[in-house]
Amino acid sequence: MPDIVPCGSAQRELDAGELLSWFDVHGRDLPWRDAGVSAWQILVSEFMLQQTPVSRVLPIWLEWVARWPTPSATAAAGSADVLRAWGKLGYPRRAKWLHECAVVIAAEHDDVVPDDVATLLALPGIGSYTARAVACFAYRRPVPVVDTNVRRVVARAIDGVAGPGSPAPVRDEAAVAALLPDDDVAPRFSAALMELGALVCTARNPKCGVCPLSSCAWREAGYPASKAPARRVQRYAGTDRQVRGRLLDVLRESDGPVTRAQLDLAWTSDTAQRDRALDSLLVDGLVEQTSQGLFALAGEG
Repeated sequence: MPDIVPCGSAQRELDAGELLSWFDVHGRDLPWRDAGVSAWQILVSEFMLQQTPVSRVLPIWLEWVARWPTPSATAAAGSADVLRAWGKLGYPRRAKWLHECAVVIAAEHDDVVPDDVATLLALPGIGSYTARAVACFAYRRPVPVVDTNVRRVVARAIDGVAGPGSPAPVRDEAAVAALLPDDDVAPRFSAALMELGALVCTARNPKCGVCPLSSCAWREAGYPASKAPARRVQRYAGTDRQVRGRLLDVLRESDGPVTRAQLDLAWTSDTAQRDRALDSLLVDGLVEQTSQGLFALAGEG
């Protein structure tokens, strides 16, 4: 059974004052939260932060927005330049989608990131979370922004269970929408809720002793253990993702197309896996093969 209790009609609320007072003191000083940061630059941060720690994103984001501060500047860049700039963030298809997104915004939206969720959802690479995050954090729309951290806080503080169970976007967004303050602090409340899950109400070893919330259903229930099966830790070493990364590293470090023999040296322990990884990069449009049979980053073939 999923370790979650629907909470759309729950009477419990989160004390916005407690949460915001804590956030004022303990919220991280992240550059995409600064005043004057554009909606485009916030969108770039949201693309980069998907499944990637803040510490890895920070230097790449700073370099990116300095080099390409607008959608049109990003759109004018070559695909290979974008893939190189993405560096070691992982999941490089995000870089490709971000470039495609920039092209559409520059061409169809006068170089301005849309401010409503429906229009944002129509852009390449943007899903429900990213659309709501941009609308909320860039344009201060009072829409629910639900990531893993938020789902965990809601599961514990509102539902009284250890973990949020499987994602259910409609249910999860309704649950968070019910908690939002009915005033202009809703966007800051959303940021604080995410921060609480990232820094205090963590998946492992939550710091309940320093939690700012005076009311938490999980704490009041005596911290019942999760009934859901333990999640398997995703490994990276030896996976197709690692092989794809090694192959892309060869191409990023090259000034032009390379031979198949050069790529083969990137992964010698399993040739079938290497071939499969290369094929997937070609299918994803991240790598191109030239008419001479050489291999290059997208846009350099």
